[in-house]
Amino acid sequence: MPRIALKIDVDTYRGTREGAVRLAELLERLGVKATFLFSLGPDHTGRAIKRAFRRGFLGKVKRTSVLEHYGVKTLMYGVLLPGPHIGRRCAEQMRGIARRGFEVGVHTWDHVRWQDAVPGATEAWTRRELTRSRDQFAEVFGHFPVVHGAAGWQMNKYVPRLQRELGFRYASDTRGVAPFFPQLEEGVAEVPQLPTTLPTLDELIGRTDLPEADPVANLLALTAAHAGRDQVFTLHAELEGGAYLGSFERLLRAWLKSGFELADLGTYVAGLDIARLPKGRIIDGVVAGRSGTLAVQA
Repeated sequence: MPRIALKIDVDTYRGTREGAVRLAELLERLGVKATFLFSLGPDHTGRAIKRAFRRGFLGKVKRTSVLEHYGVKTLMYGVLLPGPHIGRRCAEQMRGIARRGFEVGVHTWDHVRWQDAVPGATEAWTRRELTRSRDQFAEVFGHFPVVHGAAGWQMNKYVPRLQRELGFRYASDTRGVAPFFPQLEEGVAEVPQLPTTLPTLDELIGRTDLPEADPVANLLALTAAHAGRDQVFTLHAELEGGAYLGSFERLLRAWLKSGFELADLGTYVAGLDIARLPKGRIIDGVVAGRSGTLAVQA
């Protein structure tokens, strides 16, 4: 049976308190598994304004109504308002999701700082950010995390090796087509990558180059065309847990009706023949509908 692993990136304070909880309720009602990856430090979403100068960013803002999804207050965090510490103030919401039986893991410490700084960061900076998020996760849940998913699909050469050292067993940091072990400058990383293989809903909205105006219809067409292939789908608590909740439920029901098994990343990786996974490089690449460059499977 083809499998679609669901990975939920939780970027913000509001997304943790509201969107992630709504998604957990929906998934529980439908009997669907998913992996929730949490941001665990301060919410500095407002500092993302510097991305306005990045090619394609303003177009995305216009297409996806950022103000509607994130709210005025969130867009002021770290600029006009102090950023609330998500790991400390939302610990109960996070634990509640784990108690419902969902897999939980690390997204990042400071979402904006990681996304903007990690590509050019030093090994020491990268180690500090990963360690902070790992330790805060342990403070919330009482155990160390085993899964990591990089904020904004942003990486550097130090991340794969540090993940193993810090106890992560598998990761979904990249965009690509199938699981692989990252090829490093020296050797091969021991933590397998489970790349996001499908476009996100927000990457499909408002696109005039697509056959359907409805992003759900486009996703269903893609999965139908590759029905024999396992997939990884990334969604966001701030989007699918908010204004896109109805669309996401429609997507889930259609996938279930089509015979897909909807799983979390832990179930997905457990079903892989790890010894036979290929090795591959992680490079900078572009993805239609998303601004800037991302970490992409070569």
